[in-house]
Amino acid sequence: MRRGFVSFAMLLVFPTLLSAQDRNYGRSMVISNRGIAATSQYLASQAGAQILAEGGSAADAAIAANAVLGVTEPMMNGIGGDLFLIYYDAKSGKLYGLNSSGWAPEKLTIDFLREKGFTRMPAHGIHSVTVPGCVAGWWALHQRFGRLPWKDLFAPAIYYAQRGYAVPEIIDDFWRIGQRTLMETPEAQRVFLPGGKAPSVGQMFYNPDLAKALTLIADQGPESFYRGAVAEAILKTSRDLGGTMEAGDLSGFEPEWVQPISIDYRGWQIFEMPPNGQGLTALEMLNIMSTFPADSAGPDSVTELHRKIEAMKLSYADLYRYVGDPRFVKIPVEGLLSKEYAENRAALINPNQANCQPEAGKTPSSDTTYLATVDQNGNIASMIESNYDYFGSGVAVDGMGFVLQDRGALFRLDPTHPDSLEPHKRPLHTIIPGFMQRGDVHIGFGIMGGSNQPLAHAQFVSNVVDYSMNIQAAMSAPRFTIPDGPLSCRILIESRVPSQVVQQLQSMGDIIDVRKAYSAMMGRGQAVLYNSTTRMKYAASDPRADGDAETQPPRF
Repeated sequence: MRRGFVSFAMLLVFPTLLSAQDRNYGRSMVISNRGIAATSQYLASQAGAQILAEGGSAADAAIAANAVLGVTEPMMNGIGGDLFLIYYDAKSGKLYGLNSSGWAPEKLTIDFLREKGFTRMPAHGIHSVTVPGCVAGWWALHQRFGRLPWKDLFAPAIYYAQRGYAVPEIIDDFWRIGQRTLMETPEAQRVFLPGGKAPSVGQMFYNPDLAKALTLIADQGPESFYRGAVAEAILKTSRDLGGTMEAGDLSGFEPEWVQPISIDYRGWQIFEMPPNGQGLTALEMLNIMSTFPADSAGPDSVTELHRKIEAMKLSYADLYRYVGDPRFVKIPVEGLLSKEYAENRAALINPNQANCQPEAGKTPSSDTTYLATVDQNGNIASMIESNYDYFGSGVAVDGMGFVLQDRGALFRLDPTHPDSLEPHKRPLHTIIPGFMQRGDVHIGFGIMGGSNQPLAHAQFVSNVVDYSMNIQAAMSAPRFTIPDGPLSCRILIESRVPSQVVQQLQSMGDIIDVRKAYSAMMGRGQAVLYNSTTRMKYAASDPRADGDAETQPPRF
């Protein structure tokens, strides 16, 4: 009897322990009173953690980790891409947004492309290239929040570019998918297809040309990229391919500090970047979801998934109708994020029928890499950077070891559209960093993957807020997404969602494409959490990627 009483008492005292031992997510959170770096590639996470150990800030660690990711995930991101950031300053409690997305060259116009025979924006090639904002964004971040010398941040990336690294599993898949884009230029094939093919899992890959470019950036700062030797190589590459990029397009570019936009979601403040990104779509989707109570049957119930899918369709219809560069067009952000508008949109959701032709509402007046770092003081960098498509435009800069992004592919050749192509205009951007907080809990998060991002953000937030998941469970939980392209009823969903739920969604009219249990098509995410009362830090890394979260190592 006494043994039975002790067993019962143990159940009362250790319910959390028993729950942790019997769970439906595969890896634990990383927890530390020191800093943490969480990325989609373990070498980048290690680099960020090492920078933290040397006294670097969350900003320093983010830059170092991002530079390594440009070496180890070259199809996803690099110095030829763009960058967005939300930065939490723990001392002041303030949030800062950084938009470092580049603009279209001055002479890349609708008339120019039509004269070339284009009826829509090219997906790849030199005419899809916009000015890369990444390096300027790193510099702006470092100038404001960095602690270590600029040059020190690039030592890990230069090391791996020179000495090589073993290609991991997920990146091997992406590399093979991106081979078609690499056919755009002989230089891209030379650099990224050693021996004429994509490197295989475990094969060492070296990029000495990129090491040279990174060394120039480390020694000379952004000057080398926008006015110096790297700029000259970019301009020569563009000229040789008949492109329109000129010196003033590069030298005139500057990133922009902006105020993140936010909503209240069931007592939590959720923050995203304002347009030209699609962050407001995640917030609109959450606003629509907030008009319904979370289903007590769980996040994978038919009712809950149907509401989220339909809320997604309505918010994405608004995204494609209204969003562009706010310096060129007026975007009704306040109207799109009003609670009144969310209620009007939510009223369109039929609880028993999928909407396969969602339309934009009338508003009331008024491939990619994500990483997160938190330093010992609780500062958080929520950063995302991207080439857009696999290997971007497919245009590799001669002798510099990196490809230029193809963000220009997102412009429209319709001059009446908010996202129409214009000189020095920024295109609609898919990449969005996220942040959420309530009381003393502050979470930097992001989930990459093209059009997947707003709906993945909303699912993560709902998992944390509505279903009390910790950040690792919320990141690992089954997700649904949509394929890039026009809105439709085709929904991709992971096989961990019960088959009877999938069947019921199909009976409502959705076309469900069941993927494997952990599909990178659902995006690859990271998250860090800082509790400003306990000063404890937590991190999560998506099992859909090759990465992890690494704690700041002590000096033994």
